[in-house]
Amino acid sequence: MTDAKPDANILIAHAQQPEIACSNCAACCCQLEVMLLTETGVPERYIATDEWGGEVMLRLDDGWCAALDRDSMRCSIYERRPLICREFEMGSPECQDERRGMSSIYR
Repeated sequence: MTDAKPDANILIAHAQQPEIACSNCAACCCQLEVMLLTETGVPERYIATDEWGGEVMLRLDDGWCAALDRDSMRCSIYERRPLICREFEMGSPECQDERRGMSSIYR
């Protein structure tokens, strides 16, 4: 049995990274185009039709999803959000890529 200790550099790097959570994010994913692939009960007022006739989440003139509550920066239809939003997992590589892209905007 060995008493292997974690590399100190790994511990320091981990400690310096902020926790990944929706509560400390700029709602990066709420600026992505979201196609409606399945029926989840998204209210009609949040649905738009793209140039090919497909249903997508309505985005406002500034690019943000219309279902985003601007005060809390949280989804106002979370329980009825589209499949793509359900599969875009917090902390996933895709989430981290979007957060990195947005961090350069908010510096």
